[in-house]
Amino acid sequence: MDNNPYGVLALWNQGGWVIRCVALLLLAMSVVSWTIIAARVWRAWKLYGLSKRMAVFWKATTFSAGLEMLETAPEDNPFHALARDGLIAAKHYTEGPEKLRERMGMAEWLTENLRGSIDESMAKMQHGLSALASIGATAPFIGLFGTVWGIYHALVSIGVSGQASIDKIAGPVGESLIMTALGLAVAIPAVLGYNALTRINRRFAGQLNRFARQLYGWFLTGSFPGSGMDGMTGD
Repeated sequence: MDNNPYGVLALWNQGGWVIRCVALLLLAMSVVSWTIIAARVWRAWKLYGLSKRMAVFWKATTFSAGLEMLETAPEDNPFHALARDGLIAAKHYTEGPEKLRERMGMAEWLTENLRGSIDESMAKMQHGLSALASIGATAPFIGLFGTVWGIYHALVSIGVSGQASIDKIAGPVGESLIMTALGLAVAIPAVLGYNALTRINRRFAGQLNRFARQLYGWFLTGSFPGSGMDGMTGD
């Protein structure tokens, strides 16, 4: 394979600067794509199963104790952030300016704050997905550009030699086929990774919304079915 005149090594040695730039660009896109996929999957794996810990959270003796339980989870835990932001919002409403309570009900205040916390967490979880989508959409066309350039080289070789012999066009056509394959090899993992991570994010979004509804009920009533916590501050 090392002496293959139509292999990848031959493509790099014989290809012009355009082919080399396209190959390097596809390589960089592949590295970025796999880095994003690995980082997002690793974070999703660390967060996997956090919904099962919500039952432990609600069985805590105080709200503060429940927050401490969530703090032992992976860093940047969206469930911990949601509970913390909800507690801060509830305290601010009850202990803050009188004008706030006059102009806005507690239910509306909690809804907006919990929704804002969910939006912020989901924005963090979707980090990198736009890059994956862009790579998946553009990589085939970048590979196609290399294909067109390879065919152009084949036509130039035919024109210079004056004959369409296989030895004149095999190299350039081989370049074009390899560039097409490279473009697809970069695009397919990016598209599959994007779809998988999108499904994972949707599942976490559902869990966050469910947890937010539970917090909403607790902050309004001071208790939640099955919990041992009473009082707004949870001290």
